[in-house]
Amino acid sequence: MSKETTTAQMVELLDKMTPLEGYNLTPLADVRFLRSNRPLLSTPVLYEPGIVIVVQGRKRGYLGQDVYLYDAQHYLMVAVPVPFTMETDASAEEPMLAIYLRLDFSVAAELMLHLDALERPVTTPPRSMVSSLMDSAMRGSVLRFLQLMRSPLEAEILGPAMVRELYYRVLTGAQGATLRSALTLQGQFGKVARALRKIHAEYAMHLDVSALAQEAGMSQATFHSHFKTVTDTSPMQYLKSTRLHQARLLMLRNDLTASAASAQVGYESVSQFSREFKRLFGQTPVNEVVRMRQNFSLPAPATPSDFISSH
Repeated sequence: MSKETTTAQMVELLDKMTPLEGYNLTPLADVRFLRSNRPLLSTPVLYEPGIVIVVQGRKRGYLGQDVYLYDAQHYLMVAVPVPFTMETDASAEEPMLAIYLRLDFSVAAELMLHLDALERPVTTPPRSMVSSLMDSAMRGSVLRFLQLMRSPLEAEILGPAMVRELYYRVLTGAQGATLRSALTLQGQFGKVARALRKIHAEYAMHLDVSALAQEAGMSQATFHSHFKTVTDTSPMQYLKSTRLHQARLLMLRNDLTASAASAQVGYESVSQFSREFKRLFGQTPVNEVVRMRQNFSLPAPATPSDFISSH
């Protein structure tokens, strides 16, 4: 089957399984189907670890000086939560259609142990995010995955095995060694990852560079330098971004006011929260929640369980 035929079939399948703009739930808890009927420009996002496979349309992620393309020819893999800026090319005539798989570390770890036992591991510097070419093997796996996802029964019973196959394709693909290094949390990358886990578990608590550096087992100066290498931002800017994204999620999902959301994510001053929220998202908290609901046809309050970013 030609690449064009495979791609056309994937588009047809995913188009039918994404009746709503935004996230569409599936029988698998860690899998979402995404549809966007309009372009998005310079949108701040905070991706959870996972895989984004675009079958139609185009996305670009900007992290520092790096540009990550993910479209019908490339997929994106995120190893640690990274705040960056994203753009989407889409239209009503040719919507952006994508699969999002939230990373299950237990599945990835089991596969990596098996791979390491069968072949000599390749030592490659880890990276927090990579964009990889969609080769014929990956394309075939994605098509089979979408075909079985049409049936709730097949999705429930056979879906987990197909997700494992997709993980295998990613971990053995062109950037597989880089991702395996990141997911095994090697060296300084692993120490920074411990601090990232602390931020995401305790973002509403009082955290400072000293506490995060201690969690990473580094001096403050060394920690600051390595943290910026992994995330392209400072520890305190990352913490602020995490709090603001979580606050947006709370307002969207639970219909909270800006005051209530800011308190829940650790802000003591509502005015400071509002200023920093507008600086990041370009709109007031109220206007941003209205925009999100309009763009993604969400009710009030919203229901997606993992709307941490507007993918």
